[in-house]
Amino acid sequence: MKPLLPGVEIDPASPANAAVIWLHGLGANGHDFEPVVPELHLPESLPVRFIFPHAPQIPVTINSGYIMPAWYDILEMELDRKVDLAQLRHSALQIQQLIDREIERGIDSRRIVIAGFSQGGAVGFEAALSYPKPLAGLLALSTYFATADSIDIHPANRQLPVQILHGTSDDVVPEQLGRKSVTFLRDQGFTPGYQTFPMGHSVCLEEIETISLWLQQVLD
Repeated sequence: MKPLLPGVEIDPASPANAAVIWLHGLGANGHDFEPVVPELHLPESLPVRFIFPHAPQIPVTINSGYIMPAWYDILEMELDRKVDLAQLRHSALQIQQLIDREIERGIDSRRIVIAGFSQGGAVGFEAALSYPKPLAGLLALSTYFATADSIDIHPANRQLPVQILHGTSDDVVPEQLGRKSVTFLRDQGFTPGYQTFPMGHSVCLEEIETISLWLQQVLD
């Protein structure tokens, strides 16, 4: 087995009975969303372990080949992103290894949430929907479904709760890409939640409150 991705782990005060694996965006690292955890104000009755993996350092074409943390290379930035799908799928497999580890630690797969922001969300779609055991949910933040044309959705996650959140002023990943993900999932028989916020390519307090309520719902 290949080494697991490094990352940041935040354990609850009491033994965890659920886990959230949360992927950062391009050029960031696992520490990026670490400050969100206390802002979620999850109840003590819901002991969740948060795992924030670090993406590998790779050359990114749209940034002149500059080496930076990235889950996959982005080749062109037109509306329908041209990306390195093989790298994206490899990253998704690495996230699935982290899911496997949480199951080995005693967490039921149905109490594991995959979350991702921007590039991390694109990997999240692939990792969660192709995983061979049922998960608790998928949280897609300011992102796009890069592998919609090729993904092999596993029957185990055909009923997966999906929540898609996006900023109406996002000039990095336009909001229409969030809506496009919703349309694809509905066509596949999913009933994704979709909510927008008056923000750019970022996170806001109102969104964090929405995430907290959703996590409590899917991990109830």
